[in-house]
Order: sequence, then structure tokens, then C-alpha cells
Amino acid sequence: MNILLCALADGTAAAATRAFAEGDPALFRAADASEALTVMGDQRPSLVILGGESKQALAASCRLLRAAETCSDAVIVALGSERPDNVRDLIEAGADDFFLEASGEDALRSRLLVAQRTAMGVALRRVAEHDRERLFRLAIQLVCITGFDGYFKMVNLGWTEALGWSSDELLSKPCLELVHPADCERTVAAATRLERGHPVIGFINRYRGKDGAYRSLEWHSDSVVERGVVYSAVRDVTEARATTAALRDLSESLATTLNSIGDGVIATDVTGAIVRMNPAAERFTGWTFHEAKGRSPVDVLPIINSESRAAVENPIARAVREGAVVKLPSQTLLTRRDGTEIPIADSCAPIRAGDGATNGAVLVFRDLTAQCAARATEERLQKQLVFADRMASVGTLAAGVAHEINNPLTYVSSNVDMAIEEIVSIGGDSPSRRMKELEAMLREAREGIARVTKIVRGLKTFSRIEEERPRVIDLVPVIELSVAMAYNEIRLHARIVKDYGKVPLVEADDARLGQVLVNLLVNAAQAFQNENVDANEIRVVTSTDAQGRAVIEISDTGPGIPPDLLGRVFDPFFTTKPVGVGTGLGLAISHNIVTSAGGELSVESEMNHGTTFRVVLPGSTASRSSLPPPVVQLEPAPARRASVLVVDDEPALGSSIRRALRHHDVTAVLTAKDALALLAAGRRFDVVLSDLMMPGMSGMQLYEAIGRLHPEMARKVVFLTGGAFTPEANAFLDRVDNQRIDKPFDSEVLRKLVQKFAM
Repeated sequence: MNILLCALADGTAAAATRAFAEGDPALFRAADASEALTVMGDQRPSLVILGGESKQALAASCRLLRAAETCSDAVIVALGSERPDNVRDLIEAGADDFFLEASGEDALRSRLLVAQRTAMGVALRRVAEHDRERLFRLAIQLVCITGFDGYFKMVNLGWTEALGWSSDELLSKPCLELVHPADCERTVAAATRLERGHPVIGFINRYRGKDGAYRSLEWHSDSVVERGVVYSAVRDVTEARATTAALRDLSESLATTLNSIGDGVIATDVTGAIVRMNPAAERFTGWTFHEAKGRSPVDVLPIINSESRAAVENPIARAVREGAVVKLPSQTLLTRRDGTEIPIADSCAPIRAGDGATNGAVLVFRDLTAQCAARATEERLQKQLVFADRMASVGTLAAGVAHEINNPLTYVSSNVDMAIEEIVSIGGDSPSRRMKELEAMLREAREGIARVTKIVRGLKTFSRIEEERPRVIDLVPVIELSVAMAYNEIRLHARIVKDYGKVPLVEADDARLGQVLVNLLVNAAQAFQNENVDANEIRVVTSTDAQGRAVIEISDTGPGIPPDLLGRVFDPFFTTKPVGVGTGLGLAISHNIVTSAGGELSVESEMNHGTTFRVVLPGSTASRSSLPPPVVQLEPAPARRASVLVVDDEPALGSSIRRALRHHDVTAVLTAKDALALLAAGRRFDVVLSDLMMPGMSGMQLYEAIGRLHPEMARKVVFLTGGAFTPEANAFLDRVDNQRIDKPFDSEVLRKLVQKFAM
């Protein structure tokens, strides 16, 4: 403790020295106040004993010492030789106490000891305040003292670092001036609580920094109401709040994502107890998270093998045990809470803590019901595709067979016709029994040829594999051809009854429509469970409905279709027929064909009273006069020898045509090139009978070549068609209007055609 003895008489100074001897203080002596400041230098006296000759000198010395920084907080005791008129003046000059030297040494000693203790307290307070200010400055948090007047009284450096304002700038502004406008009302309410003596803990508002940005501050404040001040420890929580908000947003985003995904998610702790479950998992299992929380996945997610029906090991327990990703085996079924089963696939992974230890597992699984259904549909479609491909192959084969049959069938038919004519010519009215039997045999053969011709023609029509070719058609010929195609199946089961009412023309593909009718006729025949042909009946009825549409009804008197199956008859692969008899595709394909033509295919059935399939097609606005005429419609004409060129790669066909046209001049060649050579040599013909499809140069190419060489001859080309048309051949026939004859053809029809060109 430093004690300054200033301007004291020797005796008084000695008495003062004796008074402080026990405390062993550091004593400094000066003749006057000016010298005292020099003697002390930077040291700060805790107690100043000041003497003087007069009260004016004492007051002046007090002012000088008190004004000095080193003595600003020292205890000053003034010793005077006489009592001043007004001690207040001396106190106001800076003295803390006054004592008369004449009071005696003992009294002086007691008074100085009291002053010493007071100075020691002041020194301790000064050290405490210094420590407080240092701690105040060094605090990491923002620390401040504010007054009830709304101004800062003291702030530490943390405020400047946080807001950018200097201490002086902060002390000069009302606190509310820096508070965010939206937080002012709450801040005033918090200040009111403090003024009433209630602490405010964890209050957050926003303060504006010098850069204009706002920082979020968390206040922990208490007040001293008597002094009107508030002590606050403030934490800048801007980043913390941003981090918290980001974490909250992330958590909400993760929760939203988890709740939005279609897969089920179940998380467990290390013991296997469920701790999280998303809505998809609730939907798949039938358990709510509230009900499932804390339970074992074995209760909530019981899984079995779909084939063996044996329980499948809990993947969560295995993932926790092995610390590795576990996947469910295929063919796994989840038994839902209501007992229903759904196919699932899943993957289970362990959840690891920061130190790598496994502290739970997460199971992600999905409902495979739709995928299984899609896979089943894909398999059905694949089967349908294979079947369609097989049918296309069969159709291609049938078309090729029909084409190959037509050529020999043509000359067989022509030769039989010629043989009949020769027998009739040779035998005349001869009653010879053998001649009559020979003629009868040939006519029976001719009927057989006609039947084969009809069958081959049906094959040719119904085996078309190119894209649909809708055109205006008459339904009755298509129905007749369909009945002929299905007759072999019909005649074994039932008798056929035809009731053709008036129907309009329709626009459709005759081959596709024939496919529908054949399928319906065969189905009707196969519906009968007995072979009582006389009692079983298939009826084909045509009519026109009120909307002017064409209606074809194919009915049978069979056992009917059960009501629970009636709605499925048009489903792909649905069939009630035995394995090997039906594929379940016929009615589905038929339904597609009819609807693609703008029509309707429906069914009515009653148990034990038969079934009726009804085909309804929109009527065409075309008149019957717009139908293409039959291939050959000729009236008998006067005979005249015609020059005929036959171009066909079948030698026997050329020979048979030559015999059929023996009254004409017939030249037969095997290739189109041979025909062109004759024409180039100057030969001219009344008619050219050319096969459409030939190796090398086709009949189409021959026609184009003739058109370039002799345009007038191109009109005289008649095409002999045996089937197996390509799309190019169909387009060609649609483009040209030349006559054509379908193989096999009748000899008389051929002769009439040639006579027309000979006229």
C-alpha cells in the first residue's frame, strides 16, 4: 500500500509515520502537491495525507491531486491548523476527510488508521474493478451493462466484433435503434420484466450491424432495480440458428422424402426394436408406426417363402449380427396384418455410429404386386407373340401351299373338264354303261376338284399376312367362305342353319373378318358336349339394326357359358377348353379385329339354352354398284380363232390351257423373257395369259416391259393368280385394271374370256 505525505510539518509528518509503522506501508513525502506528483511518478497512492498553511492552500492542493490520474481514486485526508468555515468546500475540492492537527497525536493516529483501512478497501475495489474490466473485455460472449433509460452503459469487445460498431457508437445509441423492427415489441416487453426485477433468460432478438445485416442475439439478463441497471451475458446465435434451421429443414426434407417414397422403410435399434417406420411401410404391413414402435420386425414384418411356405430369417437380425447388407431371397411373401400376402423384395443394411459400431439397421422393401402382374402380363404377351408368330408362319406356309396347289390343280381341273367334253363328244347319246360310268367318275372328280378349289381359296384368303386392307365388301360371300372353311369341324357336331336377311355393305378386311367368323363357328361347334348332330344346331343370321349397321349372329344350342365366366371370354389366354384344344387367344384377337374396324363384338348366353355371339359393323355409304365385278362375267360370243400367248413356269399348265383352247392359236412359254423375245421379234397376240408370280422376271415386270415396248399390248395382258401375294403384288393389282383369273379356273370361263379378246 502506497501512502503519500504531502506538505506536512515535520512534527505532523513524524506522528503520521509512527501511526503507519505497524503496517509497514510504502511512504512517500513531498513538500507540496506539485512535488508529490513528481515523486509518485506512475505509482498510485492509496492514501494521501495533505497539510497546508491555509484552507485555501489545502483546497488548491486537493484539486491538483484529485485531477491527476494517479490520485484520482486515492483517499485524501486534509490536516489543517484551523477549522475551515465550511468543510463542504474542502470536500468538494477533493478531500475525503478533514482533521485538526491540534486534536493530538493519539486522535490523529486513530483517524489515520481509519483512513488507511478505507484506502485499503478502495485499493481492493480498484483491483476488483480492474479484474472485472479485464474479464469483461476478454469474455468470449457479448457482455454489457444497460440502464433502464435504454442505453448501453458498458460493452465489451465482443460487441464490436459481432456488430462492427465501436464501443462509443454503441454507447451513444438507444438500444432499440439497433433492434429489428419486427422484434421491438418483444424487446420492450422483456425490458419491462427486467425493470420489475424479473430475470430474462434465453430471449432472442435481432440487432443490426454496421454493415446493415442483422445478427440473432440470445440474452441472459438480470437487473438491479435500485441502481436501474441490467447486467447481460449475450450469445451471438446467428450461425447456430442458421445451422439449426438448416438441420431442421434437412430433417423435415428427409422426413418428407422418407414419407413420400414408395418403398417401405423400417429402422431398428441394435436390439432389433423398431424406432422408425414410414407411411409406405405402414400401408404394406397394415401396422401404424405408433403400434409398431418398440416391437420386433418379426411381429410387424413376418415373411415366408412363396414356394415352401417356410418362414424366412429376419434380415434385420442378420444385418446387425453380420454387419453387412442383406437381401431377401426371391419368392418372398409378406404376410400383412389382415392375413393377406404380397410379394416383396428388400435390402437391409446396418446403421453404424461414428466409431464404426453397429447401433441398428434399416430395412427398405417394396411391394412387387404390380411388377409381378406386369411380369405375368409380359409372359402372356410373349406367349401371344410366340403364338402369333407361329400363326404367321402357319399362314405363310398355308399361303405357299395354296399357291403350289393352285398350279397343278389348274391343269388337273382343265384336263378333267377336257376329258368330260371328249367323253360326251365321243359317246354322244350312247347308252354304253361303261361310258356313262366313266363320265360319272370324271364328274365326281370335277366336284372334288371344286371342293379342293374352295378350300384352297379359303386358305389363300385367311392366310394373308400382310397389313389389313379394308375395302367395301358384301358380307354374305365372306360368311359363305367362312362356313366352308369351318365345315369340317361343324359337320361332326351340329347341323348348320343359314338365315340371311338384308345387310348393308361394310368397309372391312375380308380376310380378318373371315378369321373372326371362322373362330366363332369353330367355337360354336366345339361347345357341344354330345355328338347328336341332328339335335345340335348352329344358326347364322344376318340383319340390319335400327342404326343401319350390319349384324351377324352366330348362335348355338349348346350348354351355355356360366355367368361368372361370361365377362372374361374376351380376355387374352382365358379358355375353358382342355389343354391342347384352345389357346385362349381366339376371342381376344377377334374382339380386337372387330373393334379396330369400328364395330362391336358381344356375347349373350344362358345356361342350358345356348350362346349367341353378335358382330355389329358400321354400314358403308357405298352402293352395290360400286363393288368390283366378278373376275370374269362374260356372255357367249361368236367364236373366232384368237392368237393367245401363255406365260407360266408350269409346263403342264401351258399344255392344259393349249388343250382347253384347241380352237385358238396358242403359244406357251415358260419365262417372261421368252415372251418378250417373241414380242420383240414382231409377234402380236390378241391376249396374253401371264402368271403373276414367276421366278426371274415376274408377271408384274413383264407387264411394265410390254407397256414400254407396245403400250396397246399391255391392255391385253390377263393375269393368272395362284395366291401367296406380296405387298408389292397387292399394290400392283390395286393399281392396274387388267383382267385376272384366280387359279384353278374353269375351262369354259377361260374360253369365254379369250373369245372376248378375239371379238
